[in-house]
Amino acid sequence: MSVRPFLLLTVGITTAMVVTAQESWRSHTRDSSLHHSDDNYEWTTWFNVDHPGGRGDYEQLEAIRFYYRARVCETPRAIEARTTDWVPARKTGETVHADPTVGFWCLNEEQGPERNCSNYAVRFLCPKDNSENLLDNWGPWSDWNACSALCGQSGVQVRSRNCQSRSAPCSGPKAEEVACSGPKCPKTDCSLQCVMGKVNAECDACMCEEHILLGSVRGAGGLTAEGATILRSGKLLTLTDHNGHFRIPGICPDGNTTLSVQLQGHSTLSAVVPHSGERTSVLSVRLKRTEKLHLLGSPESKVRREGHTAAFCCKVSGTPQPDTYQWFHNNSLLEKQSEGTMVLKNLRLDQTGEYYCKASGPSGAIKTKPATLKVLDEHSCNPSPESHLIRLPHDCHQNSTDSFYYDVGKCPSTICAGQLDNGIRCKDKMAYCCGVKKMEKRQLTCQGYQLPTMVVTECGCQKCVDTRAIVHGRAVAADNGEPMRFGHVLMNGVRISRTGYKGTFSIQVPPDTLRLVLTFVDNMQKFVNTTKVLPFNTKGGAVYHEIKLLRKKRPVTISPTEVNTLELGEVEGQEAMIQIQIPPYAFYTEKGEVFTGNVNASVTFLDPRDVSTAAAAQSDLNFVGDEGDTLPLRTYGMFSVDFRGEENNEPLNAGEVKVFLDSAQVKMSEHLDTMKLWSLNPDTGLWEEEGSLQVEKKRRGKREERTFLIGNMEIRERRLFNLDVPENRRCYVKVRTFRSERFMPSEQVEGVVVSLINMEPTAGYSSNPRAWGRFDSVVTGSNGACLPAFCDEQKADAYSAYVMANLGGEELEAVASAPKLNPNLIGVPQPRLGKLNYRRTDHEDPKVKATAFSINVAKPSSNTAEEGSGPVYTFENLKECEEASFSAAHFRFSRVEGDRYDYNTVPFNEDNPMSWTEDYLTWWPKPMEYRACYVKVKINSPHEINVRSRNMGGTHPKTVGQLYGLRDTRSIRDMDRGMLYDQERVDRTLVKVIPQGSCKREQVNTILQEYLVNHLPLAVNNDTNEFTMLAPLDPLGHNYGIYTVTDQDPRTAKEIALGRCFDGSSDGTSRVMKSNEGVALTFTCGDREVKSQSPFQASSQRQTVTSAARGEGRQNRRRQRANAPRSSGRSTRNPTGRQPSTGKQEQ
Repeated sequence: MSVRPFLLLTVGITTAMVVTAQESWRSHTRDSSLHHSDDNYEWTTWFNVDHPGGRGDYEQLEAIRFYYRARVCETPRAIEARTTDWVPARKTGETVHADPTVGFWCLNEEQGPERNCSNYAVRFLCPKDNSENLLDNWGPWSDWNACSALCGQSGVQVRSRNCQSRSAPCSGPKAEEVACSGPKCPKTDCSLQCVMGKVNAECDACMCEEHILLGSVRGAGGLTAEGATILRSGKLLTLTDHNGHFRIPGICPDGNTTLSVQLQGHSTLSAVVPHSGERTSVLSVRLKRTEKLHLLGSPESKVRREGHTAAFCCKVSGTPQPDTYQWFHNNSLLEKQSEGTMVLKNLRLDQTGEYYCKASGPSGAIKTKPATLKVLDEHSCNPSPESHLIRLPHDCHQNSTDSFYYDVGKCPSTICAGQLDNGIRCKDKMAYCCGVKKMEKRQLTCQGYQLPTMVVTECGCQKCVDTRAIVHGRAVAADNGEPMRFGHVLMNGVRISRTGYKGTFSIQVPPDTLRLVLTFVDNMQKFVNTTKVLPFNTKGGAVYHEIKLLRKKRPVTISPTEVNTLELGEVEGQEAMIQIQIPPYAFYTEKGEVFTGNVNASVTFLDPRDVSTAAAAQSDLNFVGDEGDTLPLRTYGMFSVDFRGEENNEPLNAGEVKVFLDSAQVKMSEHLDTMKLWSLNPDTGLWEEEGSLQVEKKRRGKREERTFLIGNMEIRERRLFNLDVPENRRCYVKVRTFRSERFMPSEQVEGVVVSLINMEPTAGYSSNPRAWGRFDSVVTGSNGACLPAFCDEQKADAYSAYVMANLGGEELEAVASAPKLNPNLIGVPQPRLGKLNYRRTDHEDPKVKATAFSINVAKPSSNTAEEGSGPVYTFENLKECEEASFSAAHFRFSRVEGDRYDYNTVPFNEDNPMSWTEDYLTWWPKPMEYRACYVKVKINSPHEINVRSRNMGGTHPKTVGQLYGLRDTRSIRDMDRGMLYDQERVDRTLVKVIPQGSCKREQVNTILQEYLVNHLPLAVNNDTNEFTMLAPLDPLGHNYGIYTVTDQDPRTAKEIALGRCFDGSSDGTSRVMKSNEGVALTFTCGDREVKSQSPFQASSQRQTVTSAARGEGRQNRRRQRANAPRSSGRSTRNPTGRQPSTGKQEQ
């Protein structure tokens, strides 16, 4: 009978138990011959892969081999167990089981009432020459390196070897180490006094020879920290083992000894050894992830005169903090500037230019955005105004210029020097801007009346208007638009807002914010937590964003003791893109304990092969490179993970998870070598590298051999991951947005969110993109916007893109590409336009919405001069793109409300607060308190009716009878004045609503009429063709047919009030006109032949036979076409009977 391997284990009785490897407990002898002291055997290190939670502690050999394959021989001779507190198993009094070929286990149910197993670690007795495990593929050992110890110190010597196998992994350690001692130290006088123990030979620490410090180190998320270094006074003491444990003899527990713990990817932590009188002390440490450097504040642009002083500041945070600052002027390093604050004294003209800071440290590098310094030797604001043409009413043609336009002038929207103090500070105490200094009143002759207008005659440097930036919008499901109700909106981990019942939110951007990073958290757990970087208008005003949310995947229950593989792919009929493989015993609680219960796993995948998911992409797909530059990524898929215990819903972390990306899904072969795994930092909105992916061939079941990109990751406090490629083929696309299809420079619109989706084409089929790779959004300014995009110079269609624009939830319309291209309207000349292959989305199918266009993002050729002037600019020419003249090539969008017309007596640009003036006739009476009021008017007519409202001073002696402005529209938009600038006296605007046709006033809202009667004076209404009232000062609601909203941004005030007017409610919103809800006035207009064509009336060729087609108008048809098929156009159709055309009025 052959002798089987033996087990040596002392357990819950006083006698030692000895069993053969494949037998149950049956021997109770103390035969010392079973202690394998033969020099041919040695004990392994201690292993602890389980925790006594759940049913008990299972230290199974199979699980240990999974994690530490090379550390255990194929057939261990014996096994030994102890608790994590270093108590031998024989002294615990617990019932345990063991087998060297199976492992060790302790069942909680066998330990008696109200008692569980201890947490055990095990080790195995293996042959020293572990030849049975080796594959003879190792190269020779290197020489031992020099001893790392100084005099009187202990250290280690290390040697290593390389695996020479290309087909299979080598088994066994790659490196070995042996203890060594440093040279003897020379005798010196030492002044160090020890409260406990004695001074060591180096005279830098106290030693307690009889004391042992036992420690445990956990990384971020509670995962074991193998290989962490333990240092004292900068000297290495030891490394943690595979369980994150360490043991240091001789450390004094005097409460004064400080150890430093370091681990790659984590911040260094200093820990004090606690005071103790015992011979053994225990120290537990938990590390935090390294916090990459990120910007808290960039230097601020300044204007100074010669001889003045300017200060620029660079505010950077991170753990550890940066230790080096460098300042650059026009990309040249300033040698004498090495602090976070740079002060320039006695300024000269040649110091004009751009300045930025680069901060560096152990946790990386970061560059600030450049700030501009203007050093002037004369007036910083040109007193002569620039030309600014406004369109006059359709009945006010000017014969002298043969035009409907008149030059009222404007002042440039720039900062200026002003009256600055002598203080040196990062942010100027008072900002100065160029604004209107003088205006004069002129009378323009129109058809039958005089039209007053104010003209800018002089500009000057004034205090800037204190503006506020607002971000508002809706958070809705990406698949069906379901709102995220009552969710939390977080910034830097702190809740700053909540979504409403319809998913709406509004946030005032904190001052000095560089990147607005918001995380939307659903309390109902329907949607994935979504982090967005939202662009906003730095000059102030409101920007609307629609936040698309991915619906969280239904969880599946998995067993943590098995290998679990999750396949990710959302495109029906296609292979999964990604696999996630979770090994046994990989789950940990947030306290770092091994979790053995069932796990509910929910992994939500954003599949780039589905173009509709692009808007739901998290963050802005940027990372910070080694040199501190913010660089773009191209995604191959994002996934959000949520692991929870089945019983108590406890969130879980996981270690050593493998990610497999099918290389067949990577169509651009150059990306295979640069693919990396990233995680999202929800505070900065930047992606941080988790690791690289390596190419390996695997056989999936019985199918053919496949090639995968394989990477490892740990799922800790971050739950959103990304498979991305850094892409250096970058360009910018120039886009401008306009109020109408006239595409005039003076009619450009700011605050429009323009978005670009980068596409990757199917090989050989550039018109059929197979996947999107990146999603970007920017906000238009006074000179349009420059959108980042991937591009290629060699192959024009290597990258294509979709571009769209949105203003306050309204989709703007792109220029048509069919039946043929019109370069003059599109804004790009030939042959450049043909190379870019411009196509509006309805190019081949008129039923598709006309609110986007596609192009090939062809990088401009350096050999073709015409391509250097847009609309695509190289990445290095961002400044040229931003400052491009209007005549340079660009793409265009226009609002679909082309028939609306506004006229203000005192010109005001809603995008430039400095254009506001303290004139009594200013349409908006008070800066940063913009009050918009809409009057809902219902028109019953077989024809389209243009409606005009005249808004004049009503009760204030300074303005009575004087014109504030006109509004012409088919859907009436009117607005009341509210408070005058001096605020000494209220002016109730005299509003006159005049349908332009044979119309009769049928009805006035009874509640509104009662209000007007009770709030005298009462306007005279003898003419039944119109209606006149003194506008209410109170914010009335839908019961009156009056819709009033006050906001810090004029466009936001109008959009909210307009949405309520369409909806006919005081708190709702709609894009479809509800013509019978909340109406103030009703007019009936009869049939009458139109003798002269009005630009606001329908074409005479259109028939008016059926009521369904009557009164719909070009504006409403364009609204429906632009917003089909989601029926979001502001239609005034009433399919039941005669056509009611409902109007509103804006301020």
